Amino acid sequence: MNGINPYAYMQQVSVHMHELVSKNEIEEVLDELEYLFEVIPPDLQDLAEQLISQLRGKLANAIREQT
Repeated sequence: MNGINPYAYMQQVSVHMHELVSKNEIEEVLDELEYLFEVIPPDLQDLAEQLISQLRGKLANAIREQT
């Protein structure tokens, strides 16, 4: 986690969440957040869980729209 501010990253994801529309974009950010979740302090995990949940919902919608 050297050089990464997890709170700032999660804030950036939250601000730009509406711009993530393609399956690949969403999966990339979701992967990054899921990794971050494993290494961040427990007091930040609730915020990460909320973002992960929102991204999973967006991913499900993106997959549905592809079919």
